[in-house]
Amino acid sequence: MKFTQFLKTKGAIGAIVMGIFYAIAMLGIFLPGYTAIPGNVDKLPIAIVNDDAGQYGEKISGQLKENLPFKDIETDLTNKQALKNLEKNDLALVVHIPETFSADMQKGEVSSSIDFTINEAGATTVSSTMKSVVAEINNQLSAQFSQQTAEGVLMNFNVPKEQAAELAKKIETAYTGNIVTINEIPNGMNQQNLPMFLTMAGYVGAMIGGMQLVSAFKASRGKASKTRLFTYVQVTALMIAVVSSLAATGITYLVNEPSGHLFLSIVGQQILNYMVCFNFTAILIFLVGEGGMILNLPILLTQTLANGAIMTRDMMPLPYEWMSHISPMYYSVQAYFANLYGNISPSPYIWSMVAVGAGAMLINIVIVAFFHKPMPVEGSDTTETTNVEKAAEATV
Repeated sequence: MKFTQFLKTKGAIGAIVMGIFYAIAMLGIFLPGYTAIPGNVDKLPIAIVNDDAGQYGEKISGQLKENLPFKDIETDLTNKQALKNLEKNDLALVVHIPETFSADMQKGEVSSSIDFTINEAGATTVSSTMKSVVAEINNQLSAQFSQQTAEGVLMNFNVPKEQAAELAKKIETAYTGNIVTINEIPNGMNQQNLPMFLTMAGYVGAMIGGMQLVSAFKASRGKASKTRLFTYVQVTALMIAVVSSLAATGITYLVNEPSGHLFLSIVGQQILNYMVCFNFTAILIFLVGEGGMILNLPILLTQTLANGAIMTRDMMPLPYEWMSHISPMYYSVQAYFANLYGNISPSPYIWSMVAVGAGAMLINIVIVAFFHKPMPVEGSDTTETTNVEKAAEATV
């Protein structure tokens, strides 16, 4: 065989096509998606809660609204409401100016502080960005208030204004910014990325499993009815889901060591994740055959950006935001964040996964019912009658 003949084989052509397609798909999806960081940071919603009745609170609140690089700044929430929204990741940052802030600053109280609260159980970009923003705010406020407070204190002791300004630079800062983090995640990228890794492990396994089981479905046509074969496919997928989920959870406990009481919930969600992703990815394979695997790749790549582990919906470019609403990966990642690290119920995300999975299974049932032609089943009455007729004709 010549090399040119080898290049014409199905395997070689497939490898060439997949190499080119994957490169185009990955770069064409990832590069536009990542332009949202830091480009869309200004779309993150934050809240400024000013409980201070004095002049300092109003002044700082106004300065923050004017200078912070965020378009969506809520100022009409109570601190309790804002923190509740932060728990749900509906807000990226809560700035709370306490009731006694102005009074403390005028007295030169070292305990004067503004609370900047960040939720770590969410997209990594959000928490890291908010920490950088808060650090810059604190630097500016510290420089501003240290001199003002020190001058006021020294003037009360009849120190000349010029001398007070000079001494003020040597006095410790009266203002300290208090950075509060809720739902802290243990150190390590393995901890921060666990929700995404668990989800992707189930998704990729389900996608490959879908290709194999749909191929088995087609190869077995004529040996059983479409309904029975479809049931076999779903039962086999469920068996794989249970075994693979136990394996994935076992590795998670060996490496990350989460709390023991989470074991059943992790296994249960991982089984659900596999089944939902299996039916979601099987749609294109049932519809167009092995070519559906190629179409599933860009959908997978899109979901790696649209799953909410890296950026929130507020930051996502529009096509990725659309994908997040029908993406099993998005709901799975958010459910894992809530279950593993958060203080809110994962139930809304779990039910969203169930809805996506039920819709995908219904679509697969419709495809099998209307797009796959019925075939005579071996051993059925029709097949036996046909065989008798053939035998009679041969005798004649």
